[in-house]
Amino acid sequence: MAQGLRVDKPFDTTEYVFPRETGDGFCVFFDEETRKCQVYSVKPETCVAGPITFDINLQTGKIEFYLKFEWICPLAGSLKKNPVALENHLTSAKRELLTLVDELDAEALSAILQIDESETRIIGEASLSKDVLERQRNIHTRRKGAIHGSK
Repeated sequence: MAQGLRVDKPFDTTEYVFPRETGDGFCVFFDEETRKCQVYSVKPETCVAGPITFDINLQTGKIEFYLKFEWICPLAGSLKKNPVALENHLTSAKRELLTLVDELDAEALSAILQIDESETRIIGEASLSKDVLERQRNIHTRRKGAIHGSK
């Protein structure tokens, strides 16, 4: 990490922890002057994976990987133009995201899955562990029951 780095409240916390964004929509660790990440050497998994995101398809039992559109993230545009770089980045992102999915508790993972990331395109999928699928199906069933029970 950069020596002397001072960032007020670097993380937001809802059901999970993630780097906070500035009012301009930049990550708090992004140095607008140098146009570089200030914590690149120790960046969180969300940054390692970006601009690749994921969703869990409970019907197929797979984790699906998505690439953000280039107008959301310039790196996505660069990756789209270079299939070898995209495949290398996807391999790294899959590793990080699968680890994240395995380590998060069910509530935190469920909160992440509720984030709308419609400006993406699917670029791959992988199988999930039975444990992760069972936890997410249980959350889904509980939430569905809570909705129907409140009517």
